[in-house]
Amino acid sequence: MKTTKHDRRQFLHKAIKLTAGGVALPFAGSAKAGYPQRPSKESVAGLVSGEQRVLAFNHTHTRERIDLAYAVNDQYVPDALRTLNRFLRDHYSGTVGQIDPLLFDLLHQVRHVLGGKSLPAFEVISGYRCPETNSHLRNSRGGGVAKRSLHMEGKAIDVRLPGVPLAELRDAAISLDAGGVGYYPSEQFVHIDTGRVRRWG
Repeated sequence: MKTTKHDRRQFLHKAIKLTAGGVALPFAGSAKAGYPQRPSKESVAGLVSGEQRVLAFNHTHTRERIDLAYAVNDQYVPDALRTLNRFLRDHYSGTVGQIDPLLFDLLHQVRHVLGGKSLPAFEVISGYRCPETNSHLRNSRGGGVAKRSLHMEGKAIDVRLPGVPLAELRDAAISLDAGGVGYYPSEQFVHIDTGRVRRWG
């Protein structure tokens, strides 16, 4: 069955109401718990159809594309995580960092809220950022880059979804109540991280 924008909005509004009422959507682990060895079966139950959790990305700077299963059943796939670490490397310096697997779970759930498999790949604007790059961007862009950015810890990503209004992507991420969400309509991306729950923009 084809999912329309109207269907997505209805689902999203219900999700936000549930969160506001104290009923959070399933989330694999807690952002405060650090890097887990695996997502819990309970948190994944009812969310994933089938045994694999799949994500697809197009990188707007490197022009690379990737589509892979990063977890099977209740286990993360080590080779897939290493591949994703490299894909989401600092595109300025080439430095490869360690991406928090919970960030992938969060993105997977955002897709679920917005329509799941029918959606295109996430377009990545920024993934991991080494301290030197972060400092350079902070000093050259007149603000807008946090001194202690979670990009440096592999816990943040800036993305958009072609065909999905940016505000809907933001609201889907906020509805999960599972980390930070920043809204950048001028730059056309939403910042999503696994830090403390907060929102801006």
